Amino acid sequence: MSVTAAAVSSGSGADQAIGAHNVFVYGSLMAEDVVRILLKRVPQSTPAILHDFHRFSINGRVYPAILPVDKKSVNGKVLMGITGPELDILDTFEDVEYERRDVDVTLVGSSETLKAVAYVWGNLSDLNLYGEWDFEAWKKKHMEDFTKMVKAFMEELEMPESKSRVTTYEAFFEKDM
Repeated sequence: MSVTAAAVSSGSGADQAIGAHNVFVYGSLMAEDVVRILLKRVPQSTPAILHDFHRFSINGRVYPAILPVDKKSVNGKVLMGITGPELDILDTFEDVEYERRDVDVTLVGSSETLKAVAYVWGNLSDLNLYGEWDFEAWKKKHMEDFTKMVKAFMEELEMPESKSRVTTYEAFFEKDM
């Protein structure tokens, strides 16, 4: 996921005027297929590192969570030029489990830092967090079903009384648990 993600207004006044945001993603949102379903496009992106955070696996979930952890780092990428309405979609997708926070990320291949937002796990003492989440393993084992769940989420989102992403996720993956 949960994605995972981060978004903040980018530095230039022109970008802020049009409402463009940078979003650091570190989980399912690193998959272009997932982003394409949610945003109906694949924005420009660049590899980045979020320092002093750790990416955890979550018992009972196929997506990760990040929390602040000294001397750790999370590899991901920054989605650039995210519009206000697109950020609203990402907020809805990340649901109540995550909090959108301003972060500074380091671009891979340079020492340049960039302001972004990230979706940080809301429960700092969650006993369901463990180990390290692996994107490549997720792609092989869960991406196909996760992509189907995201499509169902987006269809549900267009309904007058839509369900939350967590509810859609639990209903979709309940059959596999």
